[in-house]
Amino acid sequence: MIERTDIEWIESLKSSDSVAIDDLRTILVRGLFSTLRGKADSNLVEDFAQDTVMKVLASIQTYRGEGKLLTWALAIGMRVAYSELRRSRYKDVSLDAIEAAGRSAMEPIVDRQASLDSIEQKSIHKKLRELIATVLTPRQREAILAELEGIPQVVIADRLGTNRNALYKLGHDARVKLKQGLLDAGISADDVRELLAGAS
Repeated sequence: MIERTDIEWIESLKSSDSVAIDDLRTILVRGLFSTLRGKADSNLVEDFAQDTVMKVLASIQTYRGEGKLLTWALAIGMRVAYSELRRSRYKDVSLDAIEAAGRSAMEPIVDRQASLDSIEQKSIHKKLRELIATVLTPRQREAILAELEGIPQVVIADRLGTNRNALYKLGHDARVKLKQGLLDAGISADDVRELLAGAS
């Protein structure tokens, strides 16, 4: 393997030098395998490295040189790996099933409010469930319930066929509706803030 400075790496990758690309993939495989030991087998690590090489090549023109190129590439590789591992963890979780089963995903959030007595908790819980069912669009409802179930944003975005920015907007708009509905129901602004912070 050829030793390269950052400038040489950048020039080689920008020119799609096949030797540099293969060297980068080899370095990424080693780094990812070491970091992900016990979390991914060698076949998965190879896939992550290949995906990372593609992302590095696609974004090499925008690399700002704020750190070592190989450190930057490995950071991309770790994001790729953890995103894929999260996806695989939730691959059998259906967003439709969460909604259809009517899971009470709000309970852990309401239960965090130690300052509220159990009657008030039940009342807020009931109102929140009602608002989720009535004021949210189907996509907002799917996104909020999945998020409350603890499903990662990247997985929810995949399932809804959208990207993380659009999902963030979807969730924000849903929270605005829920907040207004709770305030209209006479629930205090402090309790609403605490409740919806738990859903963030």
